[in-house]
Amino acid sequence: MDLYHVLNRRVESGVLFLDSSDYVRFVHNLYEFNNSSPAEGLARRDRKQSLNVGFTKPYIQRKKLVDIHGWCLMKNHYHLLLSERVEGGLSLFLRKLNVGYANYFNERYERSGTLFQGRTKKILIENDAQFNYILHYIHLNPLDYLKGNEGWRVRDKGKNIQSVHEALDYLKEYRWSSYPDYIGEQNFPSILTTSLFGEASGQYKKTIERYLKGATSDSATNSTLSLE
Repeated sequence: MDLYHVLNRRVESGVLFLDSSDYVRFVHNLYEFNNSSPAEGLARRDRKQSLNVGFTKPYIQRKKLVDIHGWCLMKNHYHLLLSERVEGGLSLFLRKLNVGYANYFNERYERSGTLFQGRTKKILIENDAQFNYILHYIHLNPLDYLKGNEGWRVRDKGKNIQSVHEALDYLKEYRWSSYPDYIGEQNFPSILTTSLFGEASGQYKKTIERYLKGATSDSATNSTLSLE
């Protein structure tokens, strides 16, 4: 099984998600478009969906294109951790996801033209160091928004995190990520496959806490500095 870190951002570093409705729409698309069958009337559904969308009741019988092992939405870009379920599934899923969200966004904000910055970047996870780091990397991105914790990417994590406990609390409350599901707080569980990294439990919180305190190797850090 090949595992890919997938990311794309809005053109000219513009904002991709202007409010909670935009975030919810993209999360819904992660569920809706992960299906070999065409989406049924998605464009006609109410954009202002409830923040309590759980996506637990499929509209039709589903055949997934990919497994989503992790995800995080930032203001101007997104991160996904994907593996393919069917041949060609990764490319098809990303095409449906990007086109679907762009159509929604352009219609809602009365704009036209390209929304995303070129082709979606797909980075193959090739070694154990990358595998052990990548889920943390995706989940820690929201710390860019927590004052005093922006240095989390630097090797000596404990010296660049104002408060590890504050950081973990922030990540728990940041809803646009798979982190809450991995620590046992049900968020959007039906879009996520957790078996590759272990079922969601308190153990993951302990693992990422150790990482934030600096318990990481040179090889793990150096092998992933170029992810973006």
